[in-house]
Amino acid sequence: MALALLLTLLWASAAPLLVRVAGRQAGWALALGPVGLFVWFLAYLPEATAGTGLREAVSWVPTLDVELSFLLDGLSLLFALLITGLGTLIVVYAGRYLDGHRDLGRFFAILFAFLASMLGVVLADNLLLLFVFWEGTSLCSYLLVGFKHESETARKAALQALLVTGGGGLALLTGVLLLGAAGGSFELSTLLTRGADVQAHPLYLPAFVLIAIGAFAKSAQVPFHFWLPNAMAAPTPVSAYLHSATMVKAGVYLLARLDPVLGGTGAWIWTLAVVGGATMLVGAIGALRHTDLKKVLAYSTLTALGTLVVLLGLSYDASIKAAIVFLLVHALYKSGLFLVAGSVEHGTGTRDLLQVSGLRSVLPWTALAAVLAGLSMAGLPPLFGFVGKELAYKAKLGVENLDWLLPTIAVTANALTVVAAGMLVLRPFFGSRRTPEGRNGHEVPLAMWIGPLLVGAAGLLFGIAPGLMAELVAPAVAVVAGEPVEIQLALWYGVNTAFYLSIATMVLGVGGYLLWPRIRARLTTLDRLTVAGPARGYALVLEGAFALGGRLRRFVEVSSVRRYLGILFGVIVALVGGTLVLRTGTFVSLSGLSEVLPHEAGLALLIAAAALAAAWARAPLVALPSLGVAGLGLALLYVLLSAPDLAMTQVLVEILLVVIALAVLAATGRMPQREPRKRRRYAVPLALGVGGTVTLLLLAVLQQPFDGRVSDFFLTQSVPQGFGRNVVNVILVDFRALDTLGEITVLAIAALGALVLLRGLRVAGPSLPPIAVPSIVLRTGARLLLALLILASLFMLWRGHNEPGGGFIGGLFAASAVVLYLLAHRRAATERLLRGSPRTALGVGLAIAVASGLVGVFTANLPFLTGQWISFGGIKLGTPLLFDIGVFSVVVGFTLTIILALDRVLDARPAEEERGSDPPTDRRSVPPSPHKIEGAPSSSSL
Repeated sequence: MALALLLTLLWASAAPLLVRVAGRQAGWALALGPVGLFVWFLAYLPEATAGTGLREAVSWVPTLDVELSFLLDGLSLLFALLITGLGTLIVVYAGRYLDGHRDLGRFFAILFAFLASMLGVVLADNLLLLFVFWEGTSLCSYLLVGFKHESETARKAALQALLVTGGGGLALLTGVLLLGAAGGSFELSTLLTRGADVQAHPLYLPAFVLIAIGAFAKSAQVPFHFWLPNAMAAPTPVSAYLHSATMVKAGVYLLARLDPVLGGTGAWIWTLAVVGGATMLVGAIGALRHTDLKKVLAYSTLTALGTLVVLLGLSYDASIKAAIVFLLVHALYKSGLFLVAGSVEHGTGTRDLLQVSGLRSVLPWTALAAVLAGLSMAGLPPLFGFVGKELAYKAKLGVENLDWLLPTIAVTANALTVVAAGMLVLRPFFGSRRTPEGRNGHEVPLAMWIGPLLVGAAGLLFGIAPGLMAELVAPAVAVVAGEPVEIQLALWYGVNTAFYLSIATMVLGVGGYLLWPRIRARLTTLDRLTVAGPARGYALVLEGAFALGGRLRRFVEVSSVRRYLGILFGVIVALVGGTLVLRTGTFVSLSGLSEVLPHEAGLALLIAAAALAAAWARAPLVALPSLGVAGLGLALLYVLLSAPDLAMTQVLVEILLVVIALAVLAATGRMPQREPRKRRRYAVPLALGVGGTVTLLLLAVLQQPFDGRVSDFFLTQSVPQGFGRNVVNVILVDFRALDTLGEITVLAIAALGALVLLRGLRVAGPSLPPIAVPSIVLRTGARLLLALLILASLFMLWRGHNEPGGGFIGGLFAASAVVLYLLAHRRAATERLLRGSPRTALGVGLAIAVASGLVGVFTANLPFLTGQWISFGGIKLGTPLLFDIGVFSVVVGFTLTIILALDRVLDARPAEEERGSDPPTDRRSVPPSPHKIEGAPSSSSL
């Protein structure tokens, strides 16, 4: 089963290529995929008939005891055959219906992904896996309904379908989690044996309600029904597939699957009966209000879905048998009628019932298919629809407390369905010939009429000999009922109450058809009621969400970085600080401060004083040294706390930050403007709040009992498993290398993002006089220091696994060496030294890091980034060193990409160019951009 899903997804990926190769025959070629699956599933019919299901399972999330499990039994087999069988006919049809469409390959790729998702829903044995595929059907239907993305109507309909079914999916997920907690398992095969325990559990009712909401939203039950008629903006093959065999049946499938677990209770019976009955009437009445063939079919689908929900809600053998049979009946006639509607549109250019009639002479094969499917929809013998309707009537008779209400609703809805069937068959194909002006009509190609004719003929065959379906129906009924049920299908059950109800249905239906124009005119008055219906509620919720989003955007989306940071820090203070105060009731204890040594306290005070001085300084010569004191003091604090790796990193980062700050100051000639006094009054309490929150958080953490299991593991296993004495480095490149890979990936993305922003930046305003050429001492010293620092960086890289150092620190050493060379020799000489773009180092570093993780995968079948070691002359060499080299390369590329890009921006001197002066040979001006630092003087190179 997992293989079937995988092959379907591979078929989806190959669909665009097959479309280009096969051309007009693409539909026939692509249909080989689903027809192969149909034959494969059909081969398991004997096992299903014998009551032996097929289960496959592999470990998925072992820590949570969750399996990737699939179950093929009578119910899932029935749905799988419908999905693949009707999918075959629809693929063939779509190949000609959309012939020549520029996105036909994309259409088939999405359609097969949709087929795979629906197969996953009906085959999944694990409820969490079922939910994953459930959401997959929503995403694929969104893309299919919005396939004609140029149309605003299609885009809105796709979004509506996604939001309604996606919202129901969230409810379903919550219900599934509750059901798993109540039943002690997420495996359906296990839960089916624990129905009594689940129903006695306190979580039963909330679990049922949430799961029912998810199923109702998916299967378009009231009040979620409005998305389904609007989804008719999709191409006709999509509509046929959605309504007959796939998405809208997913909710019905889930209710049928969970009937042994959740069914039979008062909540189950009344909820499904009321919701399903209301949906039957809404759909039947709605079908008579429209003249678009697809709209009429969409509303009649609501009636059928409501009927299925009612039958499953009754939850006894006869109703379950009727539900399964009617499921097949509806799939056959509805797929055929949808394809007929598409053929009418293809042949005449319209789907409007008022513009066409008498088409049987120009579309003979389509007309024959329409008659067969329409008779089955109306429930006339000897079609299969008559068998399904008789069984449904028998199931609804004699239900306690509903012995008259359910039959009345059923007769009313079915009579209106007869009217709809007449509208779909008699009006377009019989009577005097009429087509839109300029269109004479023509029969569609074989690929478009063979599908509806086959399903129409199948309805006739199974009506005459319904026993042929007993072998397929019986296993599905047994799964839903939870026990074997005797199945005897016949076209004629004798004269009984159900037969009289059928006669009444036909009489009312024929009368309704004759009076349809008047009925339709009267039903237009209901349009005023729909203004306040569920669809209007959806629109109001959507408008409110957009309005709220717009207000939030206007609040936070401003040009001030200070405003962004203020909002961010304010939220942190409110949520984190507020939580700390509310949970502790008072401020946390400061008793731990007694362990702080005097020199540590003095150093902390010095850092705080330097930070305050930098914040209040107006002159650069005061601010920059203050920042340096704070940064170097922090590095010294790391040394005192026995963290030399952090100390070296802090010192090197501090040096590079000072270089960047000097570059910005050189560009502007002044410090950034301070906020007005009125605004600064908010900054002080915000800063105090952030500082206090972080302090309280750290103190609260320190007061918690220390669990040393993780740290003890790293300390004890660093040498025997990681072959390194520097525990910090071993964690970064071995035990938690995946985290580090994510971090250096972020660094690479940030560097590229900064490069794009800086390339579009122009320093505007008068330029400063050129900086004097650096002294010979600096230039000579830079060359010497470059070599020494590069050697030092390689040394730090090599020793990092056993001593303080590593790829990150080594990369900062190397980047600092190149920055020093840049200060002394300008950018042109630096770029010649590098002999390439620093961006290359980003890609090479990531490639090396990933390659180091794949060594264990391919050589020893171990998880990604598992260290592999060899001994070479008594020295242990391993893939963690290779990974560290990748980190080294990314850090160098990150730093130099930003520094050189910034230098290039600052080197743009528009004022000099306007005076006609020739820039130096290593200067390249940057093209103007809307992003400017207005009023800021330019400068020469760093």
